[in-house]
Amino acid sequence: MTRPPRDRSERPAKPTVRLGSAAKLAAAPGATETIIHGAVPPRDVLMRFISDHPDRASKREIAKAFGLKGEHRVELKALLRELEQDGLVEKKRNSLVRPGALPPVTVLDITTRDKDGELIGRPAEWPEDAGVAPAVLIRQSSVAKAKGKTPVGGIGDRVLAKIFPAKDRGGPAYTGRIVKVLDRRRNNNASLGVIRLLPDGTARIMPIDKRGEELQVETDGLGEAQEGDLVDVDVVRTGRFGLPRARVKSVIGSVASEKAISMIAIHAHGIPYIFPDSVIREAEAAGPADMVHREDWRSLPLITIDPADAKDHDDAVYAEPDTSPDNPDGVIVTVAIADVSWYVRPKSALDNEALKRGNSVYFPDRVVPMLPERISNELCSLKENVDRPALAVRMRFSKEGRKAGHTFHRIMMRSAAKLSYQQAQAAIDGNPDDKTGPLLEPILKPLWHAYAVLTRGRERRQPLELNMPERKIILKPDGTVDRVFVPDRLDAHKLIEEMMIQANVAAAETLELKKQPLVYRVHDAPSLAKQEALREFLATLDLSLVKGGNIRSNHFNGILSKAEGKPFETMVNEMVLRSQSQAVYSPENIGHFGLNLMKYAHFTSPIRRYADLIVHRALVSSLKLGEGGITPAEEGALDDIAAEISTFERRAMAAERDTVDRLIAHHLSGRVNEEFDGRVSGVTKAGLFVTLPSYGADGFVPISTLGRDYFIYDEAHQALSGEKTGLGYRLGDDVRVKLVEAVPLAGALRFEMISEGRKMPTAIRSFHKSGRRDRSGARKQPGTRPSRGRH
Repeated sequence: MTRPPRDRSERPAKPTVRLGSAAKLAAAPGATETIIHGAVPPRDVLMRFISDHPDRASKREIAKAFGLKGEHRVELKALLRELEQDGLVEKKRNSLVRPGALPPVTVLDITTRDKDGELIGRPAEWPEDAGVAPAVLIRQSSVAKAKGKTPVGGIGDRVLAKIFPAKDRGGPAYTGRIVKVLDRRRNNNASLGVIRLLPDGTARIMPIDKRGEELQVETDGLGEAQEGDLVDVDVVRTGRFGLPRARVKSVIGSVASEKAISMIAIHAHGIPYIFPDSVIREAEAAGPADMVHREDWRSLPLITIDPADAKDHDDAVYAEPDTSPDNPDGVIVTVAIADVSWYVRPKSALDNEALKRGNSVYFPDRVVPMLPERISNELCSLKENVDRPALAVRMRFSKEGRKAGHTFHRIMMRSAAKLSYQQAQAAIDGNPDDKTGPLLEPILKPLWHAYAVLTRGRERRQPLELNMPERKIILKPDGTVDRVFVPDRLDAHKLIEEMMIQANVAAAETLELKKQPLVYRVHDAPSLAKQEALREFLATLDLSLVKGGNIRSNHFNGILSKAEGKPFETMVNEMVLRSQSQAVYSPENIGHFGLNLMKYAHFTSPIRRYADLIVHRALVSSLKLGEGGITPAEEGALDDIAAEISTFERRAMAAERDTVDRLIAHHLSGRVNEEFDGRVSGVTKAGLFVTLPSYGADGFVPISTLGRDYFIYDEAHQALSGEKTGLGYRLGDDVRVKLVEAVPLAGALRFEMISEGRKMPTAIRSFHKSGRRDRSGARKQPGTRPSRGRH
């Protein structure tokens, strides 16, 4: 495996390859070694070749690719045997593969689609003890499909596919091309829906997806399902006329029950939510950690600061002045994180299930945890006045907020206090309670002083500072929405956030220094296309974005500061967010653009993120801190692990978003025909997306309902404007809308525009006049529509 470069400025050139095109194929991007045809390649180059060319991974083909003869073949044989013994490769028939890697031709079951509508498949056969089966993105060329040159698959099909390692970072680890469809709709196009009984005795299945279609239940296909039940169904017959027919496969539960809304998302997105018996048994058998290889820090008054309703506490903090004479007025910040790696060992039942989940998923009414409660809420929760194992980092900062050094320690700690954000903030603001009063001088004030020091460093670093408040939903006992509000953003929140960021940086720096492979949290700079689209949009507001490929986060901050307090402030924040790439996990380091950091890895939440657990194991191994470290097999599988957990993170985000949409749609379903204040949050050729700021809910206004004028879509200005009147709507406009339809199960709202369009700027109207119509009658516009991104 190729080690990631130290940072962008030290990114090595591609290796020199002499003689033979086969050796060129073996070159690992970013490798520092010189690969010479006729010499045995280094281990990492050999691993890369086996990974990237599974169809040429026999000993004979490898020797041929590198031009090895005579005694060099003997060396190769010994090296391959060594890789097998280390668990980095395994033998399958006559070829070598990485453990858990897919063979070059694999039978797949197509199970779902990604956010772009591409098909996703997984191996039809996969051992339970091997963790989660890797996802495969099915590539289907539209041209080849049209010409009938390639088999076409669909959800539920079992196919034979040619497998290739994925080139794109952050998605599935493999791509596949269908060679043959073995079984059409093997799962009979299984889907979810809600039973509706009709007066004539028949039944329908109502879709839970905005794009789903209604199904008719077969005469004998209802089973034990009742009115309002959420059911898993098989589509058994479709025809040219009438509704598709379906049969109930299983009853999940009534949608009238508590927590039904989140259960829809859990099932729709395939999120594992029931722990197997083997996992529960393993968790229950776990006992307290011992003191072997641990430093005794139980006298250090570390404290936890979390949400008031938190049930697990995986991070604790402490700060003090640095008394070293070489760091005048400096501070020492200590961050301790629950030692999950002690309990969750590689290839154990707990580990396999954690990787299958990738992360905990948070809904308004429940949490689907990555680890059982025995681990997350008990043994690894840093409870007040209870001994708990942890990994800790002590970081020294100068008074300007520059880090002077750090060290990692495997410790036994005892939390001195459990505080909420509001409780800690109130104490600092002059309103301590009985608990925080005694902590104010010795613990809380030094923490806030250290936060002020770290803030100086953050201000100098200039990370991306978007102003996008997130809303929180409070539910009633029956699981319906009580209220929606924006929580206060306290200094206590920012303090913990900045200390966690610095701990994450320290973890990445230490592992790089030890030349230890790891999983980074990376965030690429916006693509040139997205930059140009944003630049065109900002120009309509007389704002300018620098040109060139060396754009930095502070360039965006300059734009955001100029928009602050203006009517278009929210609109600019949203457009800057949409221009950003999505943060992902990767064993290759490209830095984190949004945080403006060159080295960054998630270390601070191993209870709820698998990426952090991998980093903990890497630290334990590289610093020789005892048991529970990373294994050679895990190191060899980091590409696959990073791709999987990135995919599961997006799955969790989609499920959480869908649940909020359904809850709000259900909450507003009794208010059809009422008017609301909204804001245009999206502009498309088909109409306008309008957000209700009071609820954080999105609804749609079809373009056909906007008025009698002919509305033209202007992508560069993010506007729809009337061709005759010049009146229209732009992204960010405050509008008044009427709710005309709410579909709770699908989380869909449809609005009617009440506000009249405003006069579009002259630049937009002149832009329309110079445009050229396409076949649909709309004028063609330059530019690329920006897509929403996440850090």
